[in-house]
Amino acid sequence: MEDRHVSLLEFNQLFGLTDGVERSYFAVFDGHGGLDAANYAATHVHVMLARHEALISDPARALKEAFQRTDAIFLKKARRERLRSGTTGVCALLEGDRLHVAWLGDSQALLVQQGNPVTLMEPHKPEREDERERIESLGGCVTFMGCWRVNGTLAVSRAIGDIDQKPYVSGEGDVSSVSLTDSEDFLVLACDGFYDAVSTSEVPSLVLGYLQENGGDGQHVAESLVAAAKEGGSSDNITVLVIFLRDPAKILEDYLAHGSGEGEPLFDFGGGGVEVASDHAG
Repeated sequence: MEDRHVSLLEFNQLFGLTDGVERSYFAVFDGHGGLDAANYAATHVHVMLARHEALISDPARALKEAFQRTDAIFLKKARRERLRSGTTGVCALLEGDRLHVAWLGDSQALLVQQGNPVTLMEPHKPEREDERERIESLGGCVTFMGCWRVNGTLAVSRAIGDIDQKPYVSGEGDVSSVSLTDSEDFLVLACDGFYDAVSTSEVPSLVLGYLQENGGDGQHVAESLVAAAKEGGSSDNITVLVIFLRDPAKILEDYLAHGSGEGEPLFDFGGGGVEVASDHAG
């Protein structure tokens, strides 16, 4: 099991931030070739974020560059200790009424709003035209060996670590930001072991179905999503982190009261909770 996850509800308290803006941080890292890169990312990306000079003025840039700075330092460690591992990652920073998501590779974040999935990102895969062009311009290649791979090896085109595949496998992440309104339900962070077996369009109904079966109790909803991925044929490591943006019971109540029709806001923004589950291959 090479996945790691991080959940920091009290980000400000951890790092002594007193500017009055509430912050929470969540992340999923999907390691490959060993545990070192995923472990390192899980313990350092949020520290790089908190120490970034632009955290308050430009949090999106700070989150994106936290990936790059972590990658640069891990590569020094990898050279020194002859480490060959790497990790994809997706991180979310809830900052007041703003959501910032940064990612490397094919771990993904999905926002659900009014019962509908909202695409926040496009995963970094070698078959993406822009990724293929970037890799080939550096002298690398993208070949099909069961799936599209960088230089015939990795099935992701960006990651922390993977020293043998730099610069073709880039350590530069992407970031997206959205303003939160009164209509967000929950956020799901997960590795490719989940999203390869469960489509983004299936996630809202799976979560709402679980809430309906359990009377609005979302305590083990992440475990139910992991189970759905396994039933869908996933044989990879699976980690799922569900961040409720308001009370799951209220989400269910509004869903049952208004139905799932589009065109009208179903939900009100409010406090929620976090659920996480993992399962290792085999």
